[in-house]
Amino acid sequence: MSAGPDDALRAINESLDKPSAARVYDYFIGGETNYAIDRAFAEKARERIPQLGEYCRTSRQFLGRTVRWCAAEAGMRQFVDLGSGLPTVGNVHEVADEARPQCDTRVVYTDNEPIALTHSEMLLADTADSERHVAIAADLMQPDQLWSRVMATGLIDRQEPVVLLVNAVLHFIKDESGPDRLLDFYRKQLPPGSLLVLSQMTNENPASEAERAALDDLVDYYENTTNPGQLRTSDEFVRFFGDFELVDPGLVYAPAWRPDPDTLFARVPSESRVLGGVARKPA
Repeated sequence: MSAGPDDALRAINESLDKPSAARVYDYFIGGETNYAIDRAFAEKARERIPQLGEYCRTSRQFLGRTVRWCAAEAGMRQFVDLGSGLPTVGNVHEVADEARPQCDTRVVYTDNEPIALTHSEMLLADTADSERHVAIAADLMQPDQLWSRVMATGLIDRQEPVVLLVNAVLHFIKDESGPDRLLDFYRKQLPPGSLLVLSQMTNENPASEAERAALDDLVDYYENTTNPGQLRTSDEFVRFFGDFELVDPGLVYAPAWRPDPDTLFARVPSESRVLGGVARKPA
């Protein structure tokens, strides 16, 4: 049974008690779907890490470049975006359709943030093809239920490769919450030839002890949001690809993944504090 208007309104009100990572991210990349509590948190975090907004924009750019490559170069037509967040410029369905002018791509967005889901539905109603693009309420921490809902949309063909996107999400899942179990489940659902796109913030190779301390403080700050998290090094992060084969250039700082003229931190990718990669499921 779907939630009624009162249930949806109650869920939104409850989500405003603390800053939301999705809304803070939206604020940092120039979106308008955020509230005073989110903006205050974002500015406090930015005082400690002045380039935090640029890190968020880097994650968004990485998403766009990977989707474009998957659609145009790898010929992928099916996309599932886990923890898709609030819609903004360069959404998956928009990038994919631009990359494949025949407009044959299908996209399922999933998120458990009530405001994100509401705005995604509004965006899709205005800009998308309802027969190819849909947003559903689902929590990636509940994989069986989420994947059942994805398949229930009827948009994903089990026999055709899928692009699974988990962008700027894994740093909000601590090791104690079982990300290995989750990624193992999702990888197993994908047909051979599918692509897995992952990114997250890293605390690898800080430029100084001051930066290391600032990154530690950032993790502490997020303990007071709806999405506390954990930064990881590349050695700690690469395991989430399992036995999938990394596509060139491998697991890198996100700006080094097939940069274009607009890529932030392209000259010194390690300054971005974001890791990313794309990997293919073996046949």
